[in-house]
Amino acid sequence: MRIRLETDAYYLILKSIQDRTFDIIVSPVHFKEIAAIEDIYERIELTVLLNRYGKKPSFQLNEIKRRTEDLHSLNFGIADAAHVAFAETSADYFITCDDKLIKKIRKLNDINIEAVNPVNFCTKENLR
Repeated sequence: MRIRLETDAYYLILKSIQDRTFDIIVSPVHFKEIAAIEDIYERIELTVLLNRYGKKPSFQLNEIKRRTEDLHSLNFGIADAAHVAFAETSADYFITCDDKLIKKIRKLNDINIEAVNPVNFCTKENLR
């Protein structure tokens, strides 16, 4: 049941992005992770989506790198640390299906972004 809810939430969020109600902020980390996906069709689909709808914010690479290192030193994986660092500089929400990551973010007082799963985001923003 949970997977079904997350899938429905994904499509509601995607529709809202396509309608320009919300923006999806993309970082170089997204494209690095997509490049590692074995399924070529999935890689292409995700790349097209991010290129078509993604917003690439301006950022200070040194600042992102420093923050990524800070988060990594707090036991975040390097990719998770980089995602959070980019999100903190340019987004209102960090949306992930990774419940462990959400808990880790919420435990720390110095993370400047609200972490939510897709279902909770849809509920909070009244997406239907």
